[in-house]
Amino acid sequence: MTETPDYELADSLELSTPEQYRALFEDMRTEIVMLLLERAATTSELAELLGRPKGTVGHHLKVLEEAGLVRVVRTRKVRALEAKYYGRTARTFYYQAINEARGLSQRTLADVSAEITQLPAELADQVNVNLRYARIPADRVAEWNERVGDLLVEFGTQPRSGETTYGLAIALYPTGRNSLPESEGRG
Repeated sequence: MTETPDYELADSLELSTPEQYRALFEDMRTEIVMLLLERAATTSELAELLGRPKGTVGHHLKVLEEAGLVRVVRTRKVRALEAKYYGRTARTFYYQAINEARGLSQRTLADVSAEITQLPAELADQVNVNLRYARIPADRVAEWNERVGDLLVEFGTQPRSGETTYGLAIALYPTGRNSLPESEGRG
């Protein structure tokens, strides 16, 4: 088993510039930074995995690097060339729902739903989806969001092993759902 990822990085980075938002919230660049949570990778490795030309992936890596979201974490001599291995600058990127990040939660849930819907029958039986509703005070929402975030980070830092990559999707969201009024008690 290998530590995830296989390079040093900060625990978190709060996005603070429009360049960071433009860089991160483009589909291919989002996929690149997600892949780099597994391990550092070269442009060629990413291009092969993503099914895209090296030049296209290289362009996206350059945008991410200029925004401070990825960096070269090591190099290796391959024949006469020096292979650059890219890694994220932080395990978790924190952001506000502004600019390119607007609507990201909805797009993410739609992507997860599509991914689950397209699973072959033999994998569909492994899906565990549950839903609960609870009336909680507004001041507890931040606490729950932090706990959910901690669980996602813990899941994402599991040592690499096994044959299948699993996804963990969690959503905490306000609803317009009606609820029962307070009980008048029994007596």
